Amino acid sequence: MIIEDRHEEWPVTASDQRFEARVISVVTDTVRMPGDDLADRDYVVHPGSVAVVAIQDERVLLLRQYRHPVRKLLWELPAGLRDKPDEPLAECAARELAEEAGYRADTWHTLVDMFTSPGMSDERIRIFLARGLTPIPATENTFVRRHEEIDMPVEWVRLDEAVEKALGGMIHNSPAIAGILAAYAASDDDYEGLRAADAPEA
Repeated sequence: MIIEDRHEEWPVTASDQRFEARVISVVTDTVRMPGDDLADRDYVVHPGSVAVVAIQDERVLLLRQYRHPVRKLLWELPAGLRDKPDEPLAECAARELAEEAGYRADTWHTLVDMFTSPGMSDERIRIFLARGLTPIPATENTFVRRHEEIDMPVEWVRLDEAVEKALGGMIHNSPAIAGILAAYAASDDDYEGLRAADAPEA
């Protein structure tokens, strides 16, 4: 059997939107199951997101952000919503790296694609690897931080140390864990095996 995710869509006999907010909505689909049973499946409809593993001198850039649903300050990757229609994902990622961390990169690759919680949400996230980093002068970075972003320190952490912290239960953000571990694995051949930044999403 080939180990590769593939598209599959079971028949939906009814769909009801239960809730709609600024970013997400909640939907109940009635799905026809094998054996001809019907079952309701509730899930969050999400626009999707991007994240960036920024690597410089074998160190990874992490930032700390308050996440109210879990009541924790989490160490994360620069990341954000796919909130500009038709914006290429690599450009969205570059914008988030600039806004949240104040860096630009000259080398981009696709690191990993993932669904954050496919049992309850359709959110998908593309995690990029960014290298060749330079800080953006303060006079050029006009992004105004608000709310949780006001207190969001940035730290450079050795990649192998970040792996230890992820495996040791000190980093909990799922894109951060996936990105850190993927970058560590990909570094074995100096990132030669990675896909292009504009590789299609399957």
